[in-house]
Amino acid sequence: MNYGFFKIASASLKLKIAEPTYNKNEIIKAIDFANEKGAKLLVTPELSITGYTCGDLFFSNSLQISAEKALIDIVEHTKGKDIVVAVGMPVPYQGELYNCAVIIINGKIAGVIPKIYPANHGEFYEKRWFQSGKDIKTNIDFYGQTVPFGNYIFDLGYGVVLGAEICEDLWVVNPPSNDMALSGANVIVNLSASDEYASKADYRKSLVENQSARLICAYAYSSSSIYESTTDVVFGGATLITENGATIAEGERFLRETNIVFADVDIEKLNTERRKNTNFVCKKEGIEIVPCKLNYISSDLEDRYIDPHPFIPNNDGKRLQRCKEIFTIQATGLARRMEHIGSTGAVIGISGGLDSTLALLVAVEAMKMLGKDNSNILGITMPGFGTTDRTYNNALELMRSLGVTIKEISIKDACIQHMKDIEHDANVHDITYENTQARERTQILFDMANKHGKLLVGTGDLSELAMGWCTFNGDHMCMYGVNASVPKTLVRYLVDYVASVSDKKTTDILYDILDTPVSPELLPPDENGKIAQKTEDNIGPYELHDFFLYNFVRYGFTKEKLQFIAEKAFKGVYSNEEIDKWLTLFIKRFFISQFKRNCIPEAPKTGSVSLSPRGDWRMPSDASFADFI
Repeated sequence: MNYGFFKIASASLKLKIAEPTYNKNEIIKAIDFANEKGAKLLVTPELSITGYTCGDLFFSNSLQISAEKALIDIVEHTKGKDIVVAVGMPVPYQGELYNCAVIIINGKIAGVIPKIYPANHGEFYEKRWFQSGKDIKTNIDFYGQTVPFGNYIFDLGYGVVLGAEICEDLWVVNPPSNDMALSGANVIVNLSASDEYASKADYRKSLVENQSARLICAYAYSSSSIYESTTDVVFGGATLITENGATIAEGERFLRETNIVFADVDIEKLNTERRKNTNFVCKKEGIEIVPCKLNYISSDLEDRYIDPHPFIPNNDGKRLQRCKEIFTIQATGLARRMEHIGSTGAVIGISGGLDSTLALLVAVEAMKMLGKDNSNILGITMPGFGTTDRTYNNALELMRSLGVTIKEISIKDACIQHMKDIEHDANVHDITYENTQARERTQILFDMANKHGKLLVGTGDLSELAMGWCTFNGDHMCMYGVNASVPKTLVRYLVDYVASVSDKKTTDILYDILDTPVSPELLPPDENGKIAQKTEDNIGPYELHDFFLYNFVRYGFTKEKLQFIAEKAFKGVYSNEEIDKWLTLFIKRFFISQFKRNCIPEAPKTGSVSLSPRGDWRMPSDASFADFI
């Protein structure tokens, strides 16, 4: 299976101006190379058969005849090749000349798309030679084939619908690709001749990225190489492939040879995003779709990077900026709620673990926003049967360092009494033993919040909610949760971000907390007094579960596709068997834990994936997972 991936190639060609025979051979070489690499679509620059800068030679019958012969040879060469090729050439029609993209599939011309907006400003004066194809929609006899001529899109099968526009078409107020996308096109190619000058490359890239984001599509851009450079202009051969706002392949400019970049775009992801966006409504009567299906599309993902940590930007600068923004959103939400209800401060259970640490740091920032002293935060540490010296001391030291009010309440005696009351043997360390402690802590926190007129701040994170790794009516409950849409893998980076801007004492404590194994500490420590109950030993690595969570909730991927992309993302880290084991567990736990998520407290949404039943994720508690594993 290919799981919806579609390999695209964008080429900037070494060519000769006004020599279609030479250019034909370069195009054929590019076709062969792209085909060998498994590409299913190759886009070449504007007027790639003749060259863009031919000037008044476009009026020459000799050039047009040579271009026709070159096209015929290119079309013939594609027979038996499972690849779509977009080439550019001047096309005469009813006494006029049009700058066109010719779409070729397996020895046939699928369609001819004329440029809608010939560039006619600054260094461009295309209207001297070419007419606009805006109002053309017909069939023409084109070198022995009857083909669509005008603004058409092409159904390639497997969910791929192709549209094509030419250079300036993208730069205008209402690009033709807008209507193409609203008619179903999810892959747009742009055959371009974009010259270079200072800062233009950044603007051009931004334009392509933004258009792919706006249209929720893949956008492949190919521009003329340095061999188009003449008179007062220099071309650089820009090549870009973007997917829903992100550049996934970009070629080096100013090369002296043909340059081809490849990318595996995820068609299934794009189609899922469109279905979820109810404002993206395809026209009932839009641009006509030409059926021209490829054979089976396959991809080995050689040309696609699968991010193993999709919640975390892999660029240091962007990650720092993202953490700062999320932390501010969390604190702003908490400050607003406290201000609205007239709370005197916050109550937080501090365990010395990551989640409660982040919640405390958020509360401190909220106090700063409200102009209140940190002493208005009541931090309560509640040692239990599994509490270790390391987490206990870190909890106390962090609270002291931040200047919050500290309260210590041991839960051991209360839990022992409760287990006596319900006739449970305290030596049986089962789920009852564990949840007794979680619920006792929650009762203390709620009662202390009532007693002191403060808001109980929840600490549970998104990953725990996804896996149901929280005690129902225990740590599952609070008055306001600040971490509920922050995944575990991101919690670490948020704490690390605060550590980077804190005083040395606080920073040292935070780094030790970051270095502590994740654990609910509900089971007794080992013989050395260290944490015995490690969460990831029980439910699997959080980095895997966050990867599954992101791609399952946001894109609805099947188990098979999740396995496929996880194997690539975590190659050399986890075996295929390990991935399958934890993925199966993730799906099962995700389904059976929905009843917990259906009644979670309010919390600020901080990212694109949220499990709030009031917002992003609505699911019946009794849904079956049988067909999902």
